[in-house]
Parts: sequence; structure tokens; C-alpha cells
Amino acid sequence: MADEEINQPLLPPYTEMIFAAVDALKEKEESTESSISNYIESTCSSLPEDHTTILAEQLNKLVDDGELVLLNNNYTRPEDSVPAKRGRGRPPKPQAQTPAPAPVEPGSEVKRGRGRPRKDPNAPPSVKKVKVAAVLTPPSKTGRPRGRPRKVQPELAGVEAN
Repeated sequence: MADEEINQPLLPPYTEMIFAAVDALKEKEESTESSISNYIESTCSSLPEDHTTILAEQLNKLVDDGELVLLNNNYTRPEDSVPAKRGRGRPPKPQAQTPAPAPVEPGSEVKRGRGRPRKDPNAPPSVKKVKVAAVLTPPSKTGRPRGRPRKVQPELAGVEAN
């Protein structure tokens, strides 16, 4: 078995053979999978037994990577002016790299960013405000207080929970 591998000439990678076949068949405007296979078989003397399956896999991979374009069952190289085919869905946002903050000169203003400023972790804790008891105002001449009356919560007297 080792003798068979040594006697066989080394094959170029399938991608190189496919590109050579597509370039050679470009003149005839026919570069189907079968014509590419026939061209490779005619140029290379010893091919593996599963040549057709390897060729099909490589062609699909090259089409997915955008190195070949499949139009009307013919494989061609993409033109430079034609943009690459986009995938489905919304494209991902570009990763924004934030530059390092520039040194601030004394006396110059710093431009603030959008949104609420972040809390300063070195700031002392703030003092909580204490609510002062509300001072009752005397009722008006009619005897009723001003404004909408407060909502009264009904008491659940006599109802027992199970």
C-alpha cells in the first residue's frame, strides 16, 4: 500500500484544478460541473475514485465562500465590480474601538457624552433626606379639605383565611 502512494504523482489541490478548468472553459461559456470534471480528468492522469464527490463538495465550498459564482448551472469567477452576495438577515454592527481619552489641558472644557453621567465611585455617600411630618391645614369655610379625597382601603373585618 505504501508503494502505491509513492508511485502516484502528487495532485495539485482541487481548488487550483477547478480554477484552471473554469479559466480554460471560460472561452466556451460552458463550465458546468460535468465539463469541469471532464477537463480535470483529461489534464490529470491519476485521480481518486471518489473524484466526483470531492469535486462537488469543493465546488459548493467555493460558491459559499464567494470565490465562484453559479449562474444558470455554470460556474464562473466573480467580477470585481459585482459586490459579494450578502447573507440573510441584518448584518452585524461593526465593532467600535474606543480610542484612549486624550490628556486634558487645564482650563479647557471637556465635551460630555450623551445620556446620564455615571456615578463617581470615589464620591462620599449622599445624605438621605428625612421627610418632615405634614402640617395639617385648617379646613376651609365649607368644612371640606382641598383637592381630591384620599382613597380609603376597606377593612376586611370578619373574613378569615383558610
